[in-house]
Amino acid sequence: MKQSDVAGLASLAEPTRRALYLYVRDQGTAVSRDEAAAGVGVPRHQAKFHLDKLVGDGLLEVEFARRTGRQGPGAGRPAKLYRMARAIAGARSTGQPVAEALDRAARDRGGELAGLARQEAGDDPSRAALLVAVRAALDEEGYQTRADPSGLTLANCPFHALAAEHTALICGMNLAIMEGLLDPLDALGLAPVLDPADGRCCVRLASAGGS
Repeated sequence: MKQSDVAGLASLAEPTRRALYLYVRDQGTAVSRDEAAAGVGVPRHQAKFHLDKLVGDGLLEVEFARRTGRQGPGAGRPAKLYRMARAIAGARSTGQPVAEALDRAARDRGGELAGLARQEAGDDPSRAALLVAVRAALDEEGYQTRADPSGLTLANCPFHALAAEHTALICGMNLAIMEGLLDPLDALGLAPVLDPADGRCCVRLASAGGS
């Protein structure tokens, strides 16, 4: 397994890309660009951009085939079809370099979310304003934040369909995303904690000094 294949998982934090990936994954067969666009309700050009990005990240593969079954002259050009790449599994337990590549990509994504939150909160924001902006950024990613006495609960894992098969990989990636998010935002007084439980993300954001 190439490091780039695993690092590409972090790109699934983008909602449209994630939806297209899961759509292709769930079909069990190669699909066309038009089918994928219709399946997730996005324009064809937008689907093309994200599908090709998923190919570049090693998460999808391309094949060409004639969907009509016609052969010979006049049969038309083969259609470009997308299908799942080889299964990505066990990276954290079988290869430290692969785990490091994933952590690095996930932390970078978390840093991007921190930048978006800072931009939204404005210059010299209060802790409350920064927290609102962070929650908005996480909610946009699909984490569905909820305030609780010990910090923030992430009520949803955006990667739950993948986590069912690759639990350790996805939980580690979620933890790295949250570390990348919170490291530059120490004013929030929150720290990511790996705490798996049914019905929510395996990571929660605990108040400083909490558990």
